[in-house]
Amino acid sequence: MEKRMNNFGKRRANNETYLIAELSANHGNSLETAIETIRAAAASGADAIKVQTYTADTITLDCDNEYFQIKHETIWDGTTLHKLYEEASMPWEWHAPLQKVANELGMDFFSTPFDFTAVDLLENLNVPVYKIASLEINDIPLLELVASKKKPILISTGIASLADIEEAVNTCRKAGNNDIVLLKCTSSYPAPYEEANLLTIPNLAATFGVTAGLSDHTMGHVVPLGAVALGAKVIEKHFILNRDVPSADASFSMLPDEFKLMAESIRILEKALGKITYELSDKTKKSKDFSRSLFIVKNVKAGETFTHENLKSIRPGYGMHTRNLKNLIGKVASKDILRGTPMKEDFVKN
Repeated sequence: MEKRMNNFGKRRANNETYLIAELSANHGNSLETAIETIRAAAASGADAIKVQTYTADTITLDCDNEYFQIKHETIWDGTTLHKLYEEASMPWEWHAPLQKVANELGMDFFSTPFDFTAVDLLENLNVPVYKIASLEINDIPLLELVASKKKPILISTGIASLADIEEAVNTCRKAGNNDIVLLKCTSSYPAPYEEANLLTIPNLAATFGVTAGLSDHTMGHVVPLGAVALGAKVIEKHFILNRDVPSADASFSMLPDEFKLMAESIRILEKALGKITYELSDKTKKSKDFSRSLFIVKNVKAGETFTHENLKSIRPGYGMHTRNLKNLIGKVASKDILRGTPMKEDFVKN
């Protein structure tokens, strides 16, 4: 496969946010829809399209006893795990053509694998990045295998305790891979804003010495913007072509125009965040001309005393610094001075 500089590496090198459009189940079981969705994601500013690589049989059992029933107050209640994943899974033979479309559009293509055979498929495609889903953060054998591929690993932390995250990070490092991005995630669909807890993002980065980001299930783009402001370097959002696509994830996925607005807003925010600096730009330095300084505000005769009535701190900034006002009051003028003249040291009689 032809080697290409992936967007993940480019964004990292430029200290920019990597924007992922998650296809998930939003292909609607149509290859044509999946391709159109990728094209829309590219036009909307996505750096990558992410899919999920599993079959119903590689992720769960075809069993309808109580353990496999979904009844947890989710949007998928009333069915079984196997039926849900059977409906939502993407045919494995689609991976190669979808990757080709994405790469031709300048986007990365990668996936979340859910078992060893999925990793084998993705390695054959030479994906640039791997994603570990929230519910697989405790699948240590899968983590060990993915980490062994020595590629960046994005790990969602939606259902993870601090101990779970620590074990996952240590597992990757023991496998010789420290290229880890921990994604703050709320495993609720859609996720309530009050459960986003974005302040966890910089703490994840500091606690584990990794890059942090956000896998977001809230509605809109306010939460991703807040995440970027707090240091998130990866943003992942479910992306759907339109609401008519039959998908288990449609209700909380972003439409193309919504994703585009988010992407444009994040790029503006990155410019605004800039760097830590107290240096003034040339334009700002010029603006200092309009700051406060001492001016003669009434005509003053030679020998006349400076008072608060004839000498004041006003805009613009061409006179002596305002810190000198108290020491000048009571001093005597050395010459006649017209109203509107910037105060100077030689106006004071020695």
